[in-house]
Amino acid sequence: MKKTQKEYSAIMEMCRDLFQKKGQDYGTAWRILRLTSLTDQIFIKANRLRSIQISGSQKIEDPMEGEFIGIINYSIMALIQIEKGIVNEPDLNSEEALILYNQHAEHIYNLMENKNHDYGEAWRDMRIPSLTDLILQKVLRVKQIEDNNGETLVSEGIDANYMDMVNYAVFALIHLSNK
Repeated sequence: MKKTQKEYSAIMEMCRDLFQKKGQDYGTAWRILRLTSLTDQIFIKANRLRSIQISGSQKIEDPMEGEFIGIINYSIMALIQIEKGIVNEPDLNSEEALILYNQHAEHIYNLMENKNHDYGEAWRDMRIPSLTDLILQKVLRVKQIEDNNGETLVSEGIDANYMDMVNYAVFALIHLSNK
């Protein structure tokens, strides 16, 4: 677990750094995005990853790592939107957004540790395409829940799916960094 803690923290620091820098460049314009828009951004990234993995080629040279980082950051933005609500004008400065980012990242990290304990770090034996498929499945679940106006009968909510997407994307980035 100590190795996972170190690797996970390094990946999240990289994602947090990009989130912070984009916050300085663009502010928090993302605060106007509805959850459906954030979900669709994650869908685009996960779908691109799957397409590249299946075809074995890509025409745009953006590395796969960037798509996984985007999935992490958009998922955390979605969790912030769930907590704070959607606004018509950006209402947070980049420092306030980073505080919220860190709070959600810590909660997601704790979830990962608990699941890792119960599952015995099974993700280490998974392949990157499987992690991509799981992210895409979670995105499709979120889209269905959104289409059902957030109503579920027996399923976990949207927030749990976003948190799982973050963890799967971190695991994929750990695998990519170890290659």
